[in-house]
Amino acid sequence: MTEMFYRGCHTKTIIPRDNSSESTMNTEPANMIPARNFLRMCRRNMGRAKIADSTGLELTGADMLTRTLIVRRVLRRELLADDEQYVGLLLPPSVAGVITNVALTCDRRVSVNLNYTVSSDVMNNCISQCGIRHVLTSRKVMEKLDLELDAEVVCLEDLREKVTLIDKVVAAAQARCMPLGMLESRLGIDQVKPDDLLTVIFTSGSTGQPKGVMLTHENVGANVDSFQSAINLTADDVLIGILPLFHSFGYTATMWTALMLEPKVVYHYSPLEPRPIGKLCQKHGATIMIATPTFLRSYIRRCQPEEFAKMEVVLTGAEKLPVDVVDAFEKKFGVRPIEGYGATELSPVATLNVPPERETAAVQQGCKEGTIGRPIPGMEAKIVDIDSGEDLGPDQSGMLLIKGPSVMKGYLDRPELTAKVIKDGWYITGDVAMIDQEGFVHITGRMARFSKIGGEMVPHIHVEEAIGKILQEDAQSDEEDDDEEKVELVVSAVPHPKKGERLVVLYTGLSQSPEEMCRRLSEAGLPPIWIPSPDSFRQIDEIPVLGTGKLDLRAVKDTARREFPSE
Repeated sequence: MTEMFYRGCHTKTIIPRDNSSESTMNTEPANMIPARNFLRMCRRNMGRAKIADSTGLELTGADMLTRTLIVRRVLRRELLADDEQYVGLLLPPSVAGVITNVALTCDRRVSVNLNYTVSSDVMNNCISQCGIRHVLTSRKVMEKLDLELDAEVVCLEDLREKVTLIDKVVAAAQARCMPLGMLESRLGIDQVKPDDLLTVIFTSGSTGQPKGVMLTHENVGANVDSFQSAINLTADDVLIGILPLFHSFGYTATMWTALMLEPKVVYHYSPLEPRPIGKLCQKHGATIMIATPTFLRSYIRRCQPEEFAKMEVVLTGAEKLPVDVVDAFEKKFGVRPIEGYGATELSPVATLNVPPERETAAVQQGCKEGTIGRPIPGMEAKIVDIDSGEDLGPDQSGMLLIKGPSVMKGYLDRPELTAKVIKDGWYITGDVAMIDQEGFVHITGRMARFSKIGGEMVPHIHVEEAIGKILQEDAQSDEEDDDEEKVELVVSAVPHPKKGERLVVLYTGLSQSPEEMCRRLSEAGLPPIWIPSPDSFRQIDEIPVLGTGKLDLRAVKDTARREFPSE
């Protein structure tokens, strides 16, 4: 490959894996509107089970559309003012959470799924940024959370009492009998423009205060279309939804993908509970799982092979997929996890590895382990010099930029910050990468995870990988139970008066002393400047992670500075 950037293979025609299912995604701009595709999906699946969750609730397309229209009617009549654009949600992945989201979308409002793993102060900051007046939740959620919110909290259980017989009759008639064009007009969906705001998703806050990412109908609709073109989902697929809806991957890939396309989706409210997730996968015959490597580790330890017997695709993101996780998962369940890449600002999927059995004649996406795959159809990727911004060719490391219809509209009320990360339509990811001759993208680090020591840029992730490899070798030589908890570690940095920064290692346990670890890192060929000193290792109770399973970089840095005070 000699181009300066790589463009995903785009196709307007999606070829199904077999003749039993037809493509259902029309890529005409008007049909990039998620709500329009939702209505059509429900009509195509009136009598087929389409959505379920771990409470035992299971709905057909007709039932789901009817309940959505009921919730919309009650919210309009009993709660939301006409000028109330942003509505907060505090609901886990579930049938109720999905129906409430889509009811707001069908009322042309902006749903804001709030991160229930953050503090009241952080959540109230998000509420303030959007001007949210009401937060929709449930009693069970509020009983588990210690929150004081600067908005009126409304439990869905209380709204259920407001549903009338007329609501049920009208919604059922609309869902089952009203012509689609008339229903779209009745709901106002025919007035929605592709560039209208669909949702605000707040960034994880792993490097600072959460930012409100504005995603349009076209952003999410195009991302679902591109994801479908790459992974080729059919009505035979069952998607397991475990990622929270405040996470962009959960919002787009496990919610709107199921709402706009044919697969059935089954939800569980927490990705941290492997046993009920395993049982849910077995009961419904799950074929697609989207998770993080952190969550996969617990499934390897706690789930049984027969529970994932029908699993075909296990897609990971948010963090690097370690080889030991891939090998262990395949050994136990017979399916090899693949890695993709995305960001909240990209709606979120940008690149993807696709297993051979999912490829089609129309889209040859390909798979190469150790990479994050190729750009999905409709998206482009290129590498530029970190300092000059000059385009770089294949196999050259630099800043990764992404362009395409899924690039966000911008950060809410922060135009100056938006201008810093979007240049001529290209989103500056903050990740350091290279694109090889075949168009596969290799992540080599993140700017927030580099240290400048003695004038040289040192990537934390490479040091982590080197230590992890040593730990893996030690584990293989021991006769310990495979179910034993894995050692976790993270490399960070603290200020140093002479070198600028000093590498430090936070860990939950080591098989070797720090002195022995340093010796083996040296034997492995790491440059001396990349090797932390023995007194730069510190054992802690747990590695800070966010509710999405992603490393909490801000908390890691705070912990490192607390453990290693300035010299």
